[in-house]
Amino acid sequence: MSSYFQYFKQSITTYELPEKFDYPFYYEPTEIAKQACKEVQEYLENQIDFEHNFGLENDVFSTPIGKMFGVLVVRNQENKIGYLAAVSGKLANTNQHKVFVPPVFDMLNKNGFFLEQEERLNEINRILESLENNQNYLQLKEDFLQFEINSKLKIEEGKQLLKSNKKDRKAQRETILSTLSEEEIKFFEEDLVKQSLRDKYEFRVLSEKLDAEKQLLLNEINVFENKISSLKEERKTKSNSLQNQLFNQYQFLNKFKQEKGLLEIFSNTVFQQPPAAAGECAAPKLLQYAFQNDLEPICMAEFWWGDSPKSEVRKHGQFYPACTGKCEPILGHMLQGIELNENLLLKQNSIIEELEILYQDDDLVVINKPEEFLSVPGIEIKDSVYLRIKHQFPLATGPIIVHRLDMSTSGILVLALNKESHKILQQQFIKRKVHKRYIALLDGNIEHDNGFIDLPLRVDLDDRPRQMVCYEYGKTAQTKYEVILRKDNKTLVYFYPITGRTHQLRMHASHRLGLNAPIIGDDLYGKKANRLHLHAESLEFTHPKTKELMKFQVEPNFNL
Repeated sequence: MSSYFQYFKQSITTYELPEKFDYPFYYEPTEIAKQACKEVQEYLENQIDFEHNFGLENDVFSTPIGKMFGVLVVRNQENKIGYLAAVSGKLANTNQHKVFVPPVFDMLNKNGFFLEQEERLNEINRILESLENNQNYLQLKEDFLQFEINSKLKIEEGKQLLKSNKKDRKAQRETILSTLSEEEIKFFEEDLVKQSLRDKYEFRVLSEKLDAEKQLLLNEINVFENKISSLKEERKTKSNSLQNQLFNQYQFLNKFKQEKGLLEIFSNTVFQQPPAAAGECAAPKLLQYAFQNDLEPICMAEFWWGDSPKSEVRKHGQFYPACTGKCEPILGHMLQGIELNENLLLKQNSIIEELEILYQDDDLVVINKPEEFLSVPGIEIKDSVYLRIKHQFPLATGPIIVHRLDMSTSGILVLALNKESHKILQQQFIKRKVHKRYIALLDGNIEHDNGFIDLPLRVDLDDRPRQMVCYEYGKTAQTKYEVILRKDNKTLVYFYPITGRTHQLRMHASHRLGLNAPIIGDDLYGKKANRLHLHAESLEFTHPKTKELMKFQVEPNFNL
C-alpha cells in the first residue's frame, strides 16, 4: 500500500464518483474531492509536523507565505477509494512531508547536484556583491564621473580661449595693419601665426593630458569590471547548465507509463523553454505519484491556503484550477488516455438567438451584449458580437469593433459600420472623451462610499488570461468607484474606469490593495455563480457624423 494513500476519515458511500476526470483548467470540484480537501484543511489547522507561517496567525517573526494545495481522489489496486495530497513548491523549506506526496524531482536533496551547484552560484553572487560594493571601486567610479565633468569644463574653457585669442588677432589686424610698413606687416603676420600655432599646441597638450588621465582611471576601473564581467559570464553559463540539468530530471509519466521530460514537453510551446518552477505545482506531483504507484485518478481539486500574494488574487480556502502556463503542457502529456469532462469554457451560449440592438443608423450600431458572449472571435469559440454584426450588416466596412467587453461582462457596446466612423469613435476612446459607467455586485462590505483605485496590471504569463498587479512592468490601470447600496455583506457599486485594461474592474475589485471584494460570479478572482455580476450600464459619446451627444443606459439583469 502506498504510504501517501489516505482513506477518507468519514464515510463516502453517499458520494457519487464521476465517470470522467476533471478538465483541470476549468471545473467545479466534485463533492468527494471537496471532502478530501476538507480533511487536508483540518490537517493543516491541527498538524504539528512542520512549521510554516501561512499568514493566518499573528506571527511577526517570519514572512507569511500562502500556498496552493491539491488533492487527487484515486482507486487503488484493491479497488478501494482514497486520496493523495500535495503542495505546490516547497513547504517549510523542505520537499519531504508526512502527508504530501514527494516532488517529481527533489531539488532540496542534500546529496544532490542542485544544492551543490546552487552553492557555487551563491558563492559567485557573494563575490560579485563584494566587488560591486568595493569602496575602492565605488570611489574610482565617483572620481571618474567627477573627472568627466571637470575635463569637459577644461576642454570648453580651452575652446573658448582659442576663439577669444583668434578674435583678438582679427581685431589687431583691423586696427594695426594700416599703420605698419610692408616689412612690419610681414613680421606682424608671422607673429600672429606663431600665436595661433602656440594656442593650438597648448590646447592639444591639454586634450592629450586629459585623455591620458582618463585612461589611467579607466584602467583601474577595468581591473574591477573585467573581474565582474567574467564572473557574470561564468554565472550565466553555470546557471543555464544547471537549469538544463534540472529540467532533464523532471520526467513525467502518464497512465501508459510513458515518460516525457520538461524540455521535450515545452519544445512545441510558444516559449519553447520551460518556465521557472515548471513541474512543481500540485497537480503534476499528484498524477506522477498515482501513475508510479498504479493508482487510478478519479477527480481532483486545488485550493489556496493562507495569505494572498501581493501581485495575484488568491483567497484563503478557495478552489482554483491548474495554471495554464506551467501545467497545461505537462498535463497534456500526463492525462493522455484519460477521458476528460468537456471544457466548459467552450460551451456556446445557445440561448442567444439575436443581439439586442439599442440604436442603429448608417454609421453605427449600439447593442446590449449578453453575458458569456465574446466581443470578437476567440481561438476556439467563433460566435461573437463581431461575427453577428458582420452577418447582420453585410455592407459594413472597416474593423467594426471600437471597444470590447470581457466575455463574462454584459452591457452596452458601440460598433462602427464604416471606416470613417470607426476612426472618429476610436479616437474618442483613446482620448478618453467617452463616459462609461459599470455597475457591479461585490462579495463583501466596502468601507468607503467612494474612492480611486490605482493598481498597474499585466498578464500573468504562467496563468493566462489572469492578470496580476505589477509596479515594474504593469500598465497604468485606474478606476473610480461609488457605493450604491450595502446589504447582507454585499455591496452594489458604480465603476468609472479611467483606463481600459484587461480584467481591470475584476482585479481592482478583488485585489487586497483594491477593494478586496471580488465581483460575485467572478470565476477567475472570486467564486463562481450563475453569472459575473458586472454590467456596462451607461455609455456617452459624440456621434461621428452628426456630432450629437449620444447617451445610452441599460439596467443589468441582477440586483442586490
